Amino acid sequence: MNKGAVSLKFIPLNRTEFFATVRRRVDLYFSERQLSTHANGAMWLKAVFFLGTYAGLYGLILSNQFSGWATLGLATLLGLFAAFIGFNVSHDALHDAFSAESRVNRMLGRSFCLVGASPYMWRIMHNVVHHTYTNIPGHDEDIDVAPGLIRLDTSEPYKPWQRFQHLYAFPLYGLASLSWVFRKDYIKFFKKKIGQHNNANHPRREYVNLFLYKAAYYVAFLVLPLLVLDFSWWQIILGFVVMHVAEGLMIGLIFQLAHVVEGTSFPVPGQLGAIEEAWAVHQMQTTANFAPKSRIATFFCGGLNRQIEHHLFPKICHIHYPAISVIVKQTAHEFKLPYLENPTFFSALGSHYRMLKKMGQAELQSV
Repeated sequence: MNKGAVSLKFIPLNRTEFFATVRRRVDLYFSERQLSTHANGAMWLKAVFFLGTYAGLYGLILSNQFSGWATLGLATLLGLFAAFIGFNVSHDALHDAFSAESRVNRMLGRSFCLVGASPYMWRIMHNVVHHTYTNIPGHDEDIDVAPGLIRLDTSEPYKPWQRFQHLYAFPLYGLASLSWVFRKDYIKFFKKKIGQHNNANHPRREYVNLFLYKAAYYVAFLVLPLLVLDFSWWQIILGFVVMHVAEGLMIGLIFQLAHVVEGTSFPVPGQLGAIEEAWAVHQMQTTANFAPKSRIATFFCGGLNRQIEHHLFPKICHIHYPAISVIVKQTAHEFKLPYLENPTFFSALGSHYRMLKKMGQAELQSV
């Protein structure tokens, strides 16, 4: 059966009051303190820091004042800061969480082009599909990292080479950004259906935007360096690839550590396409936090280390997640729901590694 063709529905059997309760308590937190759910001063400073540093690194590279190795180092940093912009600025803006003004969100959302990706397609693939059908095989395309190569749940057919996936998965994550820039957005844009989403009709302007933004990116990061820098073409291509490997590895790891770790579930719909849980309960079962007490992780990951709070409240700016996480965790415990956390980045990384190794075992065949 084609799982992606099933019309999927959430049919709550119990614990239906969880989301109403946690939402009421979170709303009360903001109203009592007369706080906006959008960006505050600290959040704007973060945006300026990441965007400014990115622009500075790009300018230093084009200044043509550095040796090959130094320029390669700058390219690596540029890739990392592209990921950080995606986490901290674009992600919130594309969820309409950065500002109460839609025009501000649209403007900041275009910073996603600095990652080399389409903001329009991200809204569809991430906001609509992933956030609705989290970790559901055949529906959530975010977990289809490399179909046929990486196996993440027992419903997927087993391939002999997947016994080594815990070794080759991480290099593949490094290629994700390059795939995004040259392949993924185009394929998804012209795909008639993504998960449950009807993807057949796009506004005419989005056809223009897709090719215009991509062309601008290719000019800025390939053509212009070839014209300006005193390096051979292969050195510039190497720098471009290294930049994207750094970017892709960072993006891939952060998203994997939120959904593909021990304890998270990959529920398979029944014959009638039913997930027998409330949507919010499903989010608690398929999502995990990591390094929640680390200020470094919180600063650079843009709140994605608190993925539970993000999935329940995607329209709240991530700057508020540390505060509301106390409410979410307490409410989850009251309703006897899982609240999955790995205390550090490396404990989450280890959990993901063990998950890959387990799913690569031949005895874990499809049921």
